[in-house]
Amino acid sequence: QVQLVESGGGLVQAGGSLRLSCAASGSIFSINLMGWYRKAPGKKRELVATIPNGGGTNYADSVKGRFTISRDNPKNTVSLQMNSLKPEDTAVYYCYAHTYAQWDYWGLGTQVTVSS
Repeated sequence: QVQLVESGGGLVQAGGSLRLSCAASGSIFSINLMGWYRKAPGKKRELVATIPNGGGTNYADSVKGRFTISRDNPKNTVSLQMNSLKPEDTAVYYCYAHTYAQWDYWGLGTQVTVSS
């Protein structure tokens, strides 16, 4: 079992920045990839960014150049630095972990609201 707890959401004006963090606990050695997804009202949950254990990153086209995902392995955390935020970035952001045994785990989510 892996537990994920997000923090750092909030309200920001368009053009502003926020940093989300996610702390993993439990069977952390089973994790081979972590990332962030988001779900806006009336839309499907979508991938924002992922980062595997071996390095390298993957981003949704809509956030490339604005968002940066990073991991601190000794602290078992994954972060998402979000710059140049737009109203369309408004969503609940979920931390995600995928394990070697092909299990998926999700945090409870943190609300990000970008005002125009």
